[in-house]
Amino acid sequence: MQATGTLTVRVYTSQARIPIPGATVAVTAPGQGGRMRLVSIQATDSSGAIRTVRMDTPEAAESTAPQPAEGAAPFALCDVWAEHPGYALMRMEGVQVFPGVETIQDVEMLPLAQGESSFQHRDVREIPPQNL
Repeated sequence: MQATGTLTVRVYTSQARIPIPGATVAVTAPGQGGRMRLVSIQATDSSGAIRTVRMDTPEAAESTAPQPAEGAAPFALCDVWAEHPGYALMRMEGVQVFPGVETIQDVEMLPLAQGESSFQHRDVREIPPQNL
């Protein structure tokens, strides 16, 4: 049986957390045959946030043992991509969404040098699994 968790993404630049409005944010999840499935694609609002994304997750009861049955994780995994002209493409891999919990993923984007393209400069950050 499936449960539901939520994901909120906030996109900003600098340590001052200046929001980046109009950034394109894509949320993908593992699909069949090793392909990625598009869950959501949105533009950030004036505060650098997207609308909450609902995701199917395993039941909370599956997270009560240190070693879940058949190696199943007690959370759903997704990747978050953020892109905006003038900033390096950012990809967050392995974002964990738990049942009944709002996951907030902050994405800090780095400005590009003049004349540089996001295809030339990308940033990928992998999030390690939670040690339950």
